[in-house]
Order: sequence, then structure tokens, then C-alpha cells
Amino acid sequence: MQSMLSRITAFGMALLLGGCALIPPDPVVTGPLTATPPPVEAVQREANGSIYQPTVYGNYPLFEDRRPRNVGDIVTILIQERTNAAKNVSTSSSRSGSAGLGLNTVPDFFPPGFGPQQGFDMEGTNDAQGVGSSRADNLFTGTITTTVVQVLPNGNLLVAGDKQMAINRGSEHVRFSGVVDPRSITGANTVLSTQVADARIEFRSQGRMDEVQTMGWLQRFFLNISPF
Repeated sequence: MQSMLSRITAFGMALLLGGCALIPPDPVVTGPLTATPPPVEAVQREANGSIYQPTVYGNYPLFEDRRPRNVGDIVTILIQERTNAAKNVSTSSSRSGSAGLGLNTVPDFFPPGFGPQQGFDMEGTNDAQGVGSSRADNLFTGTITTTVVQVLPNGNLLVAGDKQMAINRGSEHVRFSGVVDPRSITGANTVLSTQVADARIEFRSQGRMDEVQTMGWLQRFFLNISPF
């Protein structure tokens, strides 16, 4: 009975440790992903016969463009990220040394038996070589429309957005956040991701394709406890 209980306990611990291995990776984009414009107080129109009312939310001056500048405005991000890094390392070293001692004539004050047979010759060589290389190529293109979640004191816009797509039994989501300079936004209300500061881009998927690329929980368990 005691042996059976020990086996059940060990199996339960294995399942618990295996479940810990199923923890999903930490998200790259943190914080709110959208913003709701602050409530706008009802403003009564002045009976001055003017069509343009500057105090009404959504109205812009006649000669002012419609670029985003307030919390809740939208900005379209053109994701065009490409990184290419390569590194090659080669190390080579060589060292050699020799030493010799020959006794042809031995003075009389040396101990008896100290003669030419005590001479020696030594040689040593040390060679070391090392070669290493690393390369990474990443390409990510796409489009995501974000929301202004905060207007910084200097006028820059903190934007964030989330786009989710579900196709059959799989789903994918793209998340983006960063700081945008309003002057870099084009007239079409778009900005390149390469012009966004502190950009955080996340692309994750869930479904059959994601499960195929995931190692089984039992295999991960033995991999975690393996000392090799």
C-alpha cells in the first residue's frame, strides 16, 4: 500500500511539473491595446449663425488636416521590419618552446657522478584553433491600425493595437505598440514601423499548426530534469 501511494505521489508530481512546462511565453506587448476617448460634455451651440463650432468635438479648423492628435484617434502602422545580422569568428594561436642542457666538461668541485649523462633536451608545442559563425535573417511585413492611448507632454503619441484572425480551427493575432511622432504620419494617416520609437511587435498563433511545433509535455518534463 505504501509503495502504491509513493508511485501515485511521484506520478502526480510528474504531471505537476509537466503542467508547469506548458506555461505560455511572456507577451512582448504589454499595457492597454486600445483607448476610449474621454467623455465629452454636451456643448450648446451658440446662436451666432456660424456653421463651424470650434468647441464641438470632432470639428477641426478650416485649414487644419485630420491627422491624429487626441486619445482615441487611429493610426495605421505599415509593418516593414527586416533584420539581417551575421558574425564570423576565427581564432588561431600557436606556441612552441625548447630547452637543452649539455655537459661536456664538469669542474672538479661538482659532486661525484655528475657528468655528461645528466644533460637533457626538452621541446614543447601548443596549437589552438577555433572557428564560429552566426547568422539571423528576419522579415515581417503587414498592416495594423492602432489607437492613440496616450498623448505625451511633448506631443508624441503612444499607440497600441491588436488584430486577431480566426481561420478554421486556427487563430492568429498581431499586437503592436510604440511611440509615434505626429510629423512622421503621412496624409493617408499611415506611418512606417521603422519610424516608431520603442516599437514592440508580437505575432502569435494558436491551433493545430502551433501544437505541431510544440514539444510534448512529457518530453519537456524529462528534458527539464535531465542533467545533460
